Amino acid sequence: MTYPCQRPILATFDHLKYSIPERRAVWGHKTTNFFSIIQFFEIRASLSKNFNLFEKISPPFVLRFGGFFAMGAVDNKAGRLPGEAKRILQSLASSWGDVIDSDALQVIPLKGAMTNEVYQIKWPTNREQSRKVLVRIYGDGVEIFFDRNNEIQTFEFISKHGQGPRLLGRFPNGRIEEFIHARTLSASDLCDQDISTLIAAKMKEFHDLDMPGRKNVFLWDRLRNWLRAAKSLSPPEEAGAFLLDALEDEISILEKNLSVDNQRIGFCHNDLQYGNIMIDEEMRSITIIDYEYASYNPVAYDIANHFCEMAADYHTETPHILDFSKYPGLGERQRFVRMYLSSSGDQPSDLEMDQLVQDVEKYTLASHLLWGLWGIISEHVNEIDFDYMEYARQRFRQYWLRKPELLGSSGAMPAGLADDSPISART
Repeated sequence: MTYPCQRPILATFDHLKYSIPERRAVWGHKTTNFFSIIQFFEIRASLSKNFNLFEKISPPFVLRFGGFFAMGAVDNKAGRLPGEAKRILQSLASSWGDVIDSDALQVIPLKGAMTNEVYQIKWPTNREQSRKVLVRIYGDGVEIFFDRNNEIQTFEFISKHGQGPRLLGRFPNGRIEEFIHARTLSASDLCDQDISTLIAAKMKEFHDLDMPGRKNVFLWDRLRNWLRAAKSLSPPEEAGAFLLDALEDEISILEKNLSVDNQRIGFCHNDLQYGNIMIDEEMRSITIIDYEYASYNPVAYDIANHFCEMAADYHTETPHILDFSKYPGLGERQRFVRMYLSSSGDQPSDLEMDQLVQDVEKYTLASHLLWGLWGIISEHVNEIDFDYMEYARQRFRQYWLRKPELLGSSGAMPAGLADDSPISART
């Protein structure tokens, strides 16, 4: 059985070997909202400091795509690379032995990375294939968006544990990474049973990482953090349409109902959409990339968020439209959870599997609230041609639709979300 996904990815992207545009780039903001943005990050910084969280999120107002692709133009001058980076690259090339000339490097800008400058570096070799690495030069002024030191620390730790690209070198304003010979998944790949089995096993491996720092659940603080930011940015009519004033109570209801004893806490990616997953089709191996949102959370939440992302296809003419008919059915969810639990060699009991399946369903409510808030914030700080408000409306609508079923509580659908007419975006 395969997941009931019908819509293939656009043919335009079928030929891309490595990946497609990156999700984590910050694309700009309106200066009128600058102090609201600062307020938001002061809240986040305070939470991080007070709870000693190993938190590495980029801001919630980023375009949600993943990966890179080459622009096609090759720059052989390499003048844009810092001197420290050039010295490390020359040392690497000299150490490999098969590079014909360590100075004969090609520098290929990779499109999609707006926060950083990212380049593919190539050397000719005496073999059929060239040597390749990735150079990432950190962007200026990004400290307001995320803690660069935490991001570096996270990448280095994950690299050492074989969960992402290997770290090959560091220089003051950037790093050199392994170039992954793989392709980014498409939306339809999430429906492939063989690929989903690989994803389930990789998620379990990722969740088992023993990251440094305190292992506090961060989901509820992040929800409240983003709610404050959304309320500070939204005009009264918008806040009223989305019932933002009521969401503090909704978050508390979720926290009370979902924070049960004996739930498994792990290091979660928290954004496992198809653009953040790469596959080496020859080796049949999965690599998870882009850890800006990663933190300790209930593993049921991470799986729930992954299931919700099956409704998305960010590479259509209407990337903001979600198709929840693609959400996996019960049998498919059970199969994924069974593969997840058994991937480390243990055979889960029926009770253990059923409990995790139930928990995952309930945590979809938290996913809908979180990314609904992301949509509201993004609407006010981004200039990208993406209907963030309609995206937010769909996520909030799913929350109110499914809450009575999953929590056994009553409550009317907010008027602004009850039909298919989108809430007006800003002009």
